[in-house]
Amino acid sequence: MEQRAVEQLKTIARINRSYPNFQMSSSERLERWAEILELNPDRSLSTFRETEYQPDEIRAAMRGDGTAIAVAFSDPVLRAAGMRDDTYGEARRFFELSDRQLHRLVCFCHFGAHVSASTVAHQVRTIATRKSSGTLAYLASFFRR
Repeated sequence: MEQRAVEQLKTIARINRSYPNFQMSSSERLERWAEILELNPDRSLSTFRETEYQPDEIRAAMRGDGTAIAVAFSDPVLRAAGMRDDTYGEARRFFELSDRQLHRLVCFCHFGAHVSASTVAHQVRTIATRKSSGTLAYLASFFRR
């Protein structure tokens, strides 16, 4: 194996400098999540059962294939931005959501066993709008629908 100095590698490496900036605000991360969900708006996503009744440790470790959180974790941009896994607790941390906000996005009690990706995307965007613009902007966007 040939060894090279770091400076040599920098001159010959093919680096895509247009790759997204991984310093994303929580609103930008939420917006990215909504965009990913909207790529397949009719996709049926699984929900979590009774998250509000689980002890904190169990709730934080909850995960499921085919959930909105799993869709977010499958995105390389969100993983590069710091999303470590597809658990409920990690989604709360990474997207900077309250338990109530995340519960509203992924729990069975709001949607049943399955929910469309477009429905979750709409809910995610609602949260992102509130975070980035404040309550008055959210109310204004609500009445413009």
